[in-house]
Amino acid sequence: MQRDEIYLIDMYRIFVRERRWFVGGLVFVLACTFAFTHVVKPQWQATAWIQIGQVGQVLTGQDPKVEPLLRVIERLQLVPFENDIMKSIGYSPTTPEAQLFRASLKLEPLPYEGPLVRLTVRGKSPQQARQFAEATVTQLRAVHRQIEAVPLALARARLDQAQADLASAVADRDRLVQTATSKDKDGTKSESNSGSLASVLLAKKDEEIRDLRQARDDLIARLSTTYTYETSMMWPVYVPDNQVFPNITLMWGIGFVLGACLGAFAAIARNAVRRRKQM
Repeated sequence: MQRDEIYLIDMYRIFVRERRWFVGGLVFVLACTFAFTHVVKPQWQATAWIQIGQVGQVLTGQDPKVEPLLRVIERLQLVPFENDIMKSIGYSPTTPEAQLFRASLKLEPLPYEGPLVRLTVRGKSPQQARQFAEATVTQLRAVHRQIEAVPLALARARLDQAQADLASAVADRDRLVQTATSKDKDGTKSESNSGSLASVLLAKKDEEIRDLRQARDDLIARLSTTYTYETSMMWPVYVPDNQVFPNITLMWGIGFVLGACLGAFAAIARNAVRRRKQM
């Protein structure tokens, strides 16, 4: 048996002999863990799901979304935009709250779910984390309202024009029908050409009315809340009951492992020093 080999029984004897060093290292790390978990300020995390607004009636080939998904992500990551969010709820861009907001803001695009943007942000309390998430959505909605104002106004103007054209066409058809009816009551007999012309005019007018009604109904449907809506949250902001940092269970687990490693290292080092002195 070679003398330089290390066996488990030897390690056991070392730990028993130098148990004070092992326990001392473990207790030291656990004490540091206790101090860290009680000194560091806790943080809570809020999660929000943002639905990008859209205008249902746009030009052919254009995206109905107010802003493309990736552009929304870039906008939310702009420092000036984040500073505007903080100012809207009364925080200066240089405050610790603003720094925590910028450092903890995480965005995940969900292109196949709406598209949606999943937003997570941390605060020093559950209420503050919720406030940060809601303020972000409010500021983004205000920007998108400005962007969608022109296309939405044009779509509503087209709807008003379609309704006016429909009303005018219905009035013209009523006049044609009234004229034909009055001639029949007077006992006048129109010539065959005149009768055929009146029938053609009424048929064209009825076809025009059908087309106008279809266009109006399509515009009304596209401007309804199903196809036209503002940027908003799909669901209320979610804030768990427990703090996300520091994670007490995780911290104590890491502290125990690191303490055991430090204690083992201290015990082995002390045993090596003891053996060197005995030589």
